[in-house]
Amino acid sequence: MATTSFKEKIGGVRGDASYEAKARVFQEQLEAKIPASLRLPLAILEDPPLDVTHIPETCGMLTPKELFITELDATAVCQKIAAGELTAVDAVTAFGKRAAIAHQLTACLIDFFLDEGIKQAQQLDEYFRKEGKVIGPLHGLPISIKGMLPVKGTVGSAGFLANIETATEDCDMTRILRSLGAVFYVKTNQPQTLMHLESKSTYGRVLNPYNTDLTAGGSSGGESALVAMKGSCIGVGTDGGGSIRAPSAHCGIYGFRPSCRTTPLHGVLWYQPGQDGFFSSVGPMCRSARDMRLFLEAVLGANPALLDPDALPVPLKVPNLSKKKLRVGIMMHDGVVMPHPPTIRALKWAKDKLEASSEVEVVDYTPYDHDRGYSIVRELYFEDGGATVRRILKESGEEMLPLTEWVISPPHVRDHDAAEVWKLRDERDNYRREYSDHWWSQNVDVVLCPPFPGTASRHDTAKYWGYTAIWNLLDYPGTAFPSGFVADPAIDIYQEPPSPMSAADEYNLSLYDATKFKGAPVSLQIVSRIFNDGLVLAAQEVVERILKS
Repeated sequence: MATTSFKEKIGGVRGDASYEAKARVFQEQLEAKIPASLRLPLAILEDPPLDVTHIPETCGMLTPKELFITELDATAVCQKIAAGELTAVDAVTAFGKRAAIAHQLTACLIDFFLDEGIKQAQQLDEYFRKEGKVIGPLHGLPISIKGMLPVKGTVGSAGFLANIETATEDCDMTRILRSLGAVFYVKTNQPQTLMHLESKSTYGRVLNPYNTDLTAGGSSGGESALVAMKGSCIGVGTDGGGSIRAPSAHCGIYGFRPSCRTTPLHGVLWYQPGQDGFFSSVGPMCRSARDMRLFLEAVLGANPALLDPDALPVPLKVPNLSKKKLRVGIMMHDGVVMPHPPTIRALKWAKDKLEASSEVEVVDYTPYDHDRGYSIVRELYFEDGGATVRRILKESGEEMLPLTEWVISPPHVRDHDAAEVWKLRDERDNYRREYSDHWWSQNVDVVLCPPFPGTASRHDTAKYWGYTAIWNLLDYPGTAFPSGFVADPAIDIYQEPPSPMSAADEYNLSLYDATKFKGAPVSLQIVSRIFNDGLVLAAQEVVERILKS
């Protein structure tokens, strides 16, 4: 079997001659922004190891001080800046340099503007020197931003070459973050259509830093790869079907999908404006549990509903769980697709640890008709039968990727007239009510479950979103977080041939070869009912503490 070169592996979407000419311009503009002093030697780039996470530390391009700074989580960066122990300029310079290195190994960026970030940071440092205090809770914090979230003066896109643009203003989320003291320095890669759990665009295919034969996930895959490479301590992603949680899980970082419309979406780039059968949510992707809380407390504390009329004024309330025994439902599988052995191993271990703890009560959680729910949300994603996607690709000469063809094809996707749209919304709402009743019957506070039917998937194979998209349909907030395990071919094997539960399960089984997933992080997911975002944060902290004990 022919091996794929690293250059081929990391390559982006192709197209006709007109597309290729335009794509080359955007690619060269990005490449020109990476300073010569931060370009990795060809000897590394021509044949890097599968695990590239250690290259930023060993390449000699970062000083000991910069390496120290990039090991910090966002909370520590904010604390050190507020205490006068670290400047905003030093912070953004360190993360910016490491981001440039990370991009060459993972294709995680679509724009790099460190000089602009340093200018922002200088202004913040000057304010701190004069006033002796920070401008806001995120003062000087370097934050990476997903491509579809406009940052004034930088490149963004709604998932196609045809809608790559330079933003004339911030979207509401970046405007709020800027007002809280955040510093922007990079925009991150995302997939064609924005509707893949993989990230391949005009700018390249995002590779998983722990095993570049695997995906970093999508659609916020640029964010997950960058944070895993420590070129960012915290970034902003979006999630309409798993696009924060799946990539976070794949790269062994923390990600939080808030209840929809609690965080602002106004101004975000999208190619189906007015489509409201489902909503996306904007949330953090970061290096620690406390960073998720830092981000949500800061953003929701700014009351986004005052700016975005579509945002709901729901405050973040994180309960004190020391006064109440948390009831955790364990969902080993969804009744449709059985997760691969590494995920089952982590879930069984987690269940054993939690059952041995006096802090929580553990019950088995029975999923409710997840196959039907997944079918409903898949149909909601493209109510025009995928016509808009096909038109945009045809107009620019951009090739249709296999995962795009899959996501907009029958049986889940078809065109709808107005009456059919109403009928589909009614099916959605009925399912939500049935699921709500079922949840109460299970008597759980939160559910611990897989975030994906395995670890990070091999490229172009992520065709089951049921472990995340079901919660999008219900609008139940959730977090993905690392178990601390990695896939191990010596132990993560089937003891006996499993019997598939469905066609999707049979496909998932066919993808598993223990040797192909070596070193991939194994992650877990916690979810709860709509607007219980604070409970999810509190429960994750309790569960993770027990698992680490």
